[in-house]
Amino acid sequence: MKQILQHKRSGVVKVEEVPPPSLRGCGLLVLNEASLISPGTEKSTIQSTKKSLLSKAMERPEKVKKALAAIQTDGLALTLSRVFDKLDSPASLGYSCAGTVLEVARDAGSFTVGDRVACAGHNYASHAEMVYVPKHLCVKIPDGVDFEDASFVTLGAIALQGVRQAEPRLGDRIAVIGLGLLGQLTVQLLKASGCRVLGSDVDRSKLELARQLGADVVTPSSDLANASAVFSDGHGVDAVLITASTKDNGPVETAGEIARKKGKVVVVGAVGMNIPREPYYQKELDLRLSMSYGPGRYDQAYEEQGHDYPFGYVRWTEQRNMQAFLELVAAGKMRLKPLITHRFPIEQSESAYALMMEGAAPYVAMVITYPSDHARLIPRTIAVGATHKARPVTLGIIGAGNHVKDMLLPPLQNMENVDIRGICTASGITAKTLAGKVAAAYCTSDSQSILEDQAINTVLIGTRHDSHATLTIKALLAGKHVFVEKPLCLTEDELEDIRSVYEKKAAEGLHLMVGFNRRFSPHAQEARNFFSSRGNPLVMLYRINAGRIPADHWVQHPDRGGGRLIGEMCHFVDYMQALAGSPPISVYAARIGQHSSGMTDDQCSIVLNFSDGSIGTVIYTAEGNSELPKERFEAHADGKSLVMHDFLETQTYKDGKSTVFKTAKRDKGFTEEMSRFVQAVAGGQAPVIPFEQIDAVTRACFLAVQSLRSGVAYRL
Repeated sequence: MKQILQHKRSGVVKVEEVPPPSLRGCGLLVLNEASLISPGTEKSTIQSTKKSLLSKAMERPEKVKKALAAIQTDGLALTLSRVFDKLDSPASLGYSCAGTVLEVARDAGSFTVGDRVACAGHNYASHAEMVYVPKHLCVKIPDGVDFEDASFVTLGAIALQGVRQAEPRLGDRIAVIGLGLLGQLTVQLLKASGCRVLGSDVDRSKLELARQLGADVVTPSSDLANASAVFSDGHGVDAVLITASTKDNGPVETAGEIARKKGKVVVVGAVGMNIPREPYYQKELDLRLSMSYGPGRYDQAYEEQGHDYPFGYVRWTEQRNMQAFLELVAAGKMRLKPLITHRFPIEQSESAYALMMEGAAPYVAMVITYPSDHARLIPRTIAVGATHKARPVTLGIIGAGNHVKDMLLPPLQNMENVDIRGICTASGITAKTLAGKVAAAYCTSDSQSILEDQAINTVLIGTRHDSHATLTIKALLAGKHVFVEKPLCLTEDELEDIRSVYEKKAAEGLHLMVGFNRRFSPHAQEARNFFSSRGNPLVMLYRINAGRIPADHWVQHPDRGGGRLIGEMCHFVDYMQALAGSPPISVYAARIGQHSSGMTDDQCSIVLNFSDGSIGTVIYTAEGNSELPKERFEAHADGKSLVMHDFLETQTYKDGKSTVFKTAKRDKGFTEEMSRFVQAVAGGQAPVIPFEQIDAVTRACFLAVQSLRSGVAYRL
């Protein structure tokens, strides 16, 4: 499909062919009919992207500090690779569109295929032929409203939320500073609320447009103070809505001058916020900021997971604002056609951005249009590079987040036995970008394309945790070797299903490996060598300073991420299993009693017994200081001790002497892990990690979660 993308490094805007997004979560797939360019936001985004690397760095010193810290632990090459990977990843533009529902998720509420809908949200309601949008960022279009007008829904909701913050009453006299697209919508909404409106802008053509759309008085910015005095009979206006876009502090200063005592100033646009104390203090002004479309914005639980706010307590959410705006359009209270100065078909949309950036002609609203054939077929798979010669490991990748891109793909690209043939991600942009980077033959947003490709004999699964089990089983049944990132699955039933399938497929020579990378680190090898001749069990301690993850993050959700014990603890259990050379046989877990975040599972300790008599304790905390390295491991046996510091340094102690083993950078074993897996598949060797060990680690984590709840120890 065609989509408008901006390349972050150069700032260039292009129309490109990418796979369409896949259906997921609680949302809809929508075939676009129209999308609206937001001049202020999108122009600002492009201008920011076109700045030099030095300018970008100066604007974001916290990012520079983070990068410098990463160089110390991960090395210069890997850190630069991550930075340039982000710069080379194109971004979608647009966040307001309208079209027809093509597919609906199981939990999509009242939406059905064929509904006409208006959509909002950055990275969702993009300028693209097809978009995926969560249900709370969609509303049905009322009868009588066409797609073109409905595509204003996001800007309309933003304007409406600003008006709500002003709390206008019938007869109020209100000033609007800035008469761009957002200001023009605000003027009409205030008139629909029964207010008298004074509009101000530096552009005289926008003053005339505002007058035509209902403003009672318009005035150039330079004369706003005088005009406001006349307009308000010398009292000052009841409220000022700032819808301008400028870094200058002028609008906020002017608003303080023209507002009446105890009046309101509402900042809707992006403007300078150095508030002058004297006028705001002397008049006791009420300064308010309007948060985008309304309550629910930036709340993952609301926008992505579909949890609504109670109607009686939050009357106007962002979705309800969107619906209210379209109802005003349907009632004839909003005139949108006079705002549209340009229309561009998606194929010619680069011209729209050139016009906007160069200022070659005046514009207000620019609409992108799309083919009107609702039955048009948009292929989910597109060719990227030439077909490669088959190699022992012909790889298809399903899911390519930062971990896969940063840690797994670099070593795979350097292996002669590996051909990366296909890339599949939920986002077509990511799939296309990554496929181009690794010279894959094709990219897709349909995992079935990877599974049905007969040329692919191996699948790497790097999707969200809740899809691991299903994709693993499908890949095995399709006759593919499988490397799946941890965790293998989220429930005992899923584990049993995988075991049932793999036992049959293992007999056919298929491999199943889980990404327990730490056992492949050179520090793990150093530990195994050090304790290779031990005669007694090990006493082990693994401390993880994990850092906080918000309670509403998908990783913390029991059905999506499984929580941090299942999602990450498996690494540390497996590390101790590999060193002990025996599986865990019992587990007991305890957590803190309470925490202000409501999350206690990620602040816990776990005690494990292993079949050889060794014991291990895992201390997992989300509350440690960020300056403390993440991981520290200790092991003791036969008068010998070992301490590993965050996979950078391992100290060993025996016979009254100590030695130090160091690596040039933090090495958690990713390269060796992938190398061993590829060698095993290519050479028809035994599985790198026996399934019994994968099973034991996975079940130990499940039982640890149960133990947190019950306070009881469990045997595997």
